Amino acid sequence: MIYNFNLGIGWASSGVEYAQSYRAYVLRNIGQEARFVFTDMFPRDNIIEMTRNIGFEDHEIIWLYTFFTDFAPEPVSFTLEDLKKTITDTGYSFERDGKIGRIIFEGENNFYRIYFTNAQSDLVHRVEMVRRGLLVRKDYFTSKRIFTEYYAPLDGSAHLYQRRFFNRDGSVAYDEINDDNVIMYKFPDKIICSKEDLIAYMVSRLKLTSKDMVIIDRTTGQGQAILENVNDAKVGIVVHADHFSEGSTDDTNILWNNYYEYSFSMNKHISFYVTATEDQNKLMKSQFEKYLGVSPYIATIPVGALPELKYPKEPRQPHSFITASRLATEKHVDWLIDAVVEARKAIPDITLDIYGKGGAEKDLSDQIERLKATSYIRLMGQQDLTDIYVNYEGYLSASTSEGFGLTLMEAIGSGLPIIGFDVRYGNQNFIDHNKNGYKLPYNNGMERGRRQKNMVDAIIKLCTEADITAFEKHSYKMAENYLANEVENRWKKLISQMI
Repeated sequence: MIYNFNLGIGWASSGVEYAQSYRAYVLRNIGQEARFVFTDMFPRDNIIEMTRNIGFEDHEIIWLYTFFTDFAPEPVSFTLEDLKKTITDTGYSFERDGKIGRIIFEGENNFYRIYFTNAQSDLVHRVEMVRRGLLVRKDYFTSKRIFTEYYAPLDGSAHLYQRRFFNRDGSVAYDEINDDNVIMYKFPDKIICSKEDLIAYMVSRLKLTSKDMVIIDRTTGQGQAILENVNDAKVGIVVHADHFSEGSTDDTNILWNNYYEYSFSMNKHISFYVTATEDQNKLMKSQFEKYLGVSPYIATIPVGALPELKYPKEPRQPHSFITASRLATEKHVDWLIDAVVEARKAIPDITLDIYGKGGAEKDLSDQIERLKATSYIRLMGQQDLTDIYVNYEGYLSASTSEGFGLTLMEAIGSGLPIIGFDVRYGNQNFIDHNKNGYKLPYNNGMERGRRQKNMVDAIIKLCTEADITAFEKHSYKMAENYLANEVENRWKKLISQMI
C-alpha cells in the first residue's frame, strides 16, 4: 500500500492537491493500491465532496478524525426528515432560505440553524443549536452524526470547548478537549496530548511494513510524527515548489524553503525525494552534495499526466487567451488583466478568460470593472478544463514561481502556445522560447512598466507575427512526454526499486 499524507483540501485547491489527484489516477492505472490521508479538520464542508471534486475515489480517502471511528469518509445522505425524527418537541415551525434552514422552537430565541449541502437539496451537512440566542452545539452528518461540537459563551462569543466523535451505533469513539487552545484527545484507553501525537497514533495503527510506502506531500506539523512511526516502510518526499531561497543562499550557506527544511535535514531517514522537473532534480542533487555532503535518491516524475492529447473539433477563436489558477495574489492574475487591456489597443478582438476560484476573486472582478473590460475579460469560476483549453489560441501565466505548473502541462496537451516569465521551474519546462511561446525576463523588484511592456509586447507578437500552427505543433510534441503511460512507467520504476 502507498499512503500519501497531506494536510487540507478545499474547493479552490492548490497544485499539491491536484498533483495528488493525478497521482491517484496514475497509481490506479498501474494497479497500485493507494490511500490519501488528510489531517486537517473540515468543519465547514464534507471532505468527500471536495475530494470527489478533483477526481479522488471515495475508498482512497482517509481522514484523521474519522480514522478512529467506524465511519469512513462518505457523502452526506442524512436528510431533513432524518433530523426531524430526532426532535421530540412537537411545537416548532420550519423555514428555509436557499442553503440555510431554521427549525424554530417555542420560547425565547431557541432554534436549529440547518446547513444543507446545496440550495436545492434536503441533505443536511450540519446543524447549529441555539438556546436563548446562544450557540451551544453543532452536529455534523454524513449518513449519521459523525461528530458534535460543544460551545459555551466566553468574552461575548461562542467558545468551542469539546468535540465528540461517534461510531455508527452512536457510541462515543473519542473526545477532543479544547482548554484555551490546548488540545488533548481522550480515548477509552488513553489520553493523547496534541494533534501531532494524534497523527503519530494514527500512523502507528496503520502497522506499516517494508511492503508499504509513505509519501509525504506536506510535512508541516506532521513530518516528525510520521517518520517516527513508519517502521520499515519506505518514505518519500514530493517537492512541489522551489525548495530554497536564492537571495539568502551563498557559497557556504543555503536557506531551504520552510516546507522542506525538516525533511531535508532528516535525509538519512528519507528513502527518496521526487521532483517534477529534471532541472530541479539536478539543482537539488548539487545542493545536497555541496551543503549537506550527502547524495540522496531523487527521482524526476511529473506531478501530472495527460490521458491523451486534445485537438479542437472547431477552429480556435482568434486572439483568445486563457489562464487558469487558484485566484491568489501570488499568481499575479491582475498583471495579466492589465496587459490584456493594454494589448487591446493593438488587438481589438483580444479576449481573456480566467478560470479558478480564490481569495483574490473580488479584487480581480473590481479591477475588470474599473478598467471597463467586462466585455472581453471574464472570470469563469472553477470548471473542468479537460475539453476547454482547445477553444483558445494561447495561454498566459504571470506566476513568478511554479514547482511544475499543472495548467501549463494541460495547456500544451491541447496545443496552446504559452507566454510566461523566465522563472523556475514550470515556465522553463513548458516554454521553448520562440518555438511554442515566449519566456519573458523577470527578476524580483523589476520595474512594473518594464515588466508589463514585456508581457504586452509578447501578446501582440503572438497575435500578429507568430506562426501559430508551428507553435501548436511544438506544444503537442512537448506534451507527449507527459502522456499517462510515460508517467506511469516512472512510478513503476520507483516503486519497484523501493518495495
